[in-house]
Amino acid sequence: MSPSASSEAATSRDRGAIQPRRLTGLIRSATAHTSEPDGQPFDLNIERVLEHWTVAHAVREIIANALDEHELTGSPVPEIRKIDSAWRVTDFGRGLRREHLTQNENREKLRSDRVIGKFGVGLKDALATFDRHGIHVQMKSGHGDITIGRAAKHGFDDIVTLHAFIASPPNLDMAGTEVVLTGVADGDVEAAMGFFLRYSGETVLEETRDGQVLARAPTGKARIYVRGLFVAEEENFLFSYNVTNVTTPLRKALNRERTNVGRGAYSDRVKAILLASTSSEVASPLAEDLALIEQGRAHDELTTWTGVAVHACQVLNSNDRVLFITASQLAAGSSLISHAREDGCRLVVVPETVAAKLRGLVDHTGQPVRDLGTYRSEWNDSFTFDFVALEQLTDAEREVYERTDAILALAVPRHGTKVREVFISRTMRLDRGDRECVGLWVAEDRRIIVRRDQLRDFERYAATLLHELAHAFSGADDESRAFEDQLTKFLGKLAGSAVEA
Repeated sequence: MSPSASSEAATSRDRGAIQPRRLTGLIRSATAHTSEPDGQPFDLNIERVLEHWTVAHAVREIIANALDEHELTGSPVPEIRKIDSAWRVTDFGRGLRREHLTQNENREKLRSDRVIGKFGVGLKDALATFDRHGIHVQMKSGHGDITIGRAAKHGFDDIVTLHAFIASPPNLDMAGTEVVLTGVADGDVEAAMGFFLRYSGETVLEETRDGQVLARAPTGKARIYVRGLFVAEEENFLFSYNVTNVTTPLRKALNRERTNVGRGAYSDRVKAILLASTSSEVASPLAEDLALIEQGRAHDELTTWTGVAVHACQVLNSNDRVLFITASQLAAGSSLISHAREDGCRLVVVPETVAAKLRGLVDHTGQPVRDLGTYRSEWNDSFTFDFVALEQLTDAEREVYERTDAILALAVPRHGTKVREVFISRTMRLDRGDRECVGLWVAEDRRIIVRRDQLRDFERYAATLLHELAHAFSGADDESRAFEDQLTKFLGKLAGSAVEA
């Protein structure tokens, strides 16, 4: 259904689609009012209406027109209430006129950026749908009292068409329009209200310049709204969406012959909404979904648009302390991953294709997106050194330090090609308390740095020195297979030297 359409725009022209609200509290009771068709007949030129329009679609048109009028005039929000056995939809706008029953386009709606335009069943077809299902309709305004019935076409007594019967209004000062529907089922009215975001109870996660991201209900399909009106469902979307910035192609796809819209009409708008999002409420679920891409279980937003996945990582990096790693990096293991966890980083597993695009990328605050390489630099930069000159060492410390080359030569006789120097520092990484590191390999400087207290004991110093040498020759982190393999090789060489000695 929709807020307008060719013929329907006639009645809709004074009404418009707004952001929906819940049904709760809108159903009231009073006294029903019905009347027999009487007044001047107005031929609607309708013999039959397409059967795929349901009563709920017809009620949707009535509600849409009332909401359109609210949007276009700034009048109070329409009321939807049940009075005894009749449902009433009441707006407080300019009032329905007989001209609105003619077949024409509503230019006011087409120009407005607050209403959907024309989509689904129109007013005249809605009236015909009510007639086909035996629902009595009365439309009251300060411009006339309109009921629906069948009569012979003027000049052709053998052709019976649907007519509107227009009588003088009992209240010329009445504001707006009240549509009274007698015989309509409560379920049809509730289904009609469910077409509107205002009444749907959807949770808005974020609002962008192009529309809103909505939380998808735990059960059911994702829903696509255009300016507050439901137009399509998506089986495999992570979120629901309300498009508010309507493009020309989307506007053209909305017409009175359709009950829903294909993805091709709104996909670029959904992508634009996601790329404009900046909240963790949207980025976090997308990032969690990234790990499912390689399993073939990710939602369509990520499998369809790679740019959305990268954008989500950038947003998450801006808002939270995260580390993006691949499944293979997680499986291989690394002390850096353990350090990152201890530093409060949340691990986010991303596919290799996305990880490749994150390298060297900055987030929306200008900070580097944190992958394993970035975190390695952060880790190294977090060390604070207070270097000790050789002449500042005690005699006992100097005796241990002077055996540095001999220790390294046990594992690698020509270690000088990889390790240029070994420095001693009073401090290392100050913020780690009791777990402060005792050694560090700085590849760019070809330098091993050892904490001073390791010089108190030869074996402790030698162990730390050889540990960092294994990093130098493996180029790998602690807890990785490559590092362990290199350390194993060193142990073999040391054992061989000891046996020979």
